[in-house]
Order: sequence, then C-alpha cells, then structure tokens
Amino acid sequence: MRATDVLLFSLLCHVAAGSSAQVNISRMLGQQAERVMALGEWEERWQQDRIGFHQPTVHRMLEKNLDKVLNGRTGVRFFFPLCGKAIDMKWLADQGHSVVGVEISEKGIQQFFEENNMTFSEEPVPEIPGAKVFRNPEKNISLYQCDLFQFSSSIAGRFGGIWDRGSLVAINPKDREKYAALIVSLMDQDCRYLLDTFLYNPDQYRGPPFFVPDEQVRSLFGSSCNVELLQSVDALTDRQRDWGLDSFMENIHLITLKNSSATK
Repeated sequence: MRATDVLLFSLLCHVAAGSSAQVNISRMLGQQAERVMALGEWEERWQQDRIGFHQPTVHRMLEKNLDKVLNGRTGVRFFFPLCGKAIDMKWLADQGHSVVGVEISEKGIQQFFEENNMTFSEEPVPEIPGAKVFRNPEKNISLYQCDLFQFSSSIAGRFGGIWDRGSLVAINPKDREKYAALIVSLMDQDCRYLLDTFLYNPDQYRGPPFFVPDEQVRSLFGSSCNVELLQSVDALTDRQRDWGLDSFMENIHLITLKNSSATK
C-alpha cells in the first residue's frame, strides 16, 4: 500500500470513529431528551427534605478552581443559578464577594439564611409577578425566589463570576439552549463561568442530575464563548451506585466570552 493510501485510510478511520462517537452521544442524549420535571416537583422535594443534592460543605471543585475564576480580581459579583442553600454562597461572601442567587424554593432560601445565622429582609420583585427577593445587606447576598427563566440582566445586572454547581445538570434537557442563552446574557465582559457537569450511562439512570457530555457544552456555548475543561474526576459514590450506576465522572469547565480581556 502506498504512503498516500495509508494516509487516506488512516484519515477515513479517524472520521468514521468520530462519526460513530457522535452517533453514540446523540443516542445517549436521546435517552433523557423528553425527561421533564415541573417546578412543583422541585418544591415538593424541598418540602419533603429530599435534597440529597445539597452539600453541607464548600464544594471541593470550587475551592480548587477559585483562583482561575477570580483571575486576580477582588469584590467579584457572583451569580448562582438554582442556588438552593449552597454554603458556597456564604463562603464567597465571607471573602468580600457579592452573591446573587435564583431558587424556586422559598424554604431553601430561608434555610440558607437561618442555618448561617444571617438576618434577611423580604420584598417583592416588581418585574416578576409573584417573585420575592431575600437580602442580607451585611454580606451583600440577594436570593431571588422565582423561575430561573423569568430572571434577566434587567433585574440584577451582569456578573463577573458564575458558579454552576447543579443547574445545567438539573434543568430539563429540552431547555438547555434557552438556558445557555440566559447564562451568556448574564455574563459581564470579564465574566468567568465555572460549570460542573456529569458523565454517566443514561441507559442506567434517567436523572436528575442529567448526563451532559463535553461535546454538548461546546455546542451550547462555543459560538460565543471559549470553553476549557479544567478537571475531570471519578465521583462515583454509594449514592450513585444506588441509582444503578457503575461509573460517574464529574467535569469542571471554565467558560469565558470570546474577545474578552479575561481570557488573555
């Protein structure tokens, strides 16, 4: 076989392998494509204290990668989509950063302030009928109780940092493009967005949290953002084994707007 034929054969094999992988990813995404959880189901989980997704300590991935998010900055405005009562919010506020979160569960928001011995005020949000904002001015924390997709930059501005620990993996898969558009609209020019995703076999578990492959992260954000995979770790525990999984990987991505000074 001539050298040119070997090269062509190698190229065709590579393309075929890539196409096969893409077909497999599409099939795996299809396993959860129609999975829908109503907002009321999330509120019910909070009412029943079925919140295994909550972590009582600061997330290790945020601790490990915080310097990459701050990029030398102080006093960063952080956004927490679907914030729950994450202790990460107080941890960042204690370091002098400000925090804005969005959560559907009023119980979750109130528990955050109560469990951290923080006073709070409560007031309506005129732009969102039925919504409330809970504030602690001393720590500069504002948590909005509303549907995430009703939130916008016109309500609380844009942000220099975003920590997405369990939001993209929790929203209904059919809403991911809408979600990505919202997040990008909330990013200030120097924003550094830390995104946590999970890889597992969706044939074994229907979610949430949902399967979000790296290829889809690039598809969702790649047109307007730079996407960098910072870390990939084996995160399989007894909890995931109880779901029926035999493999569970956790990936952390750093996402920045293209042509941003923050990427230089």
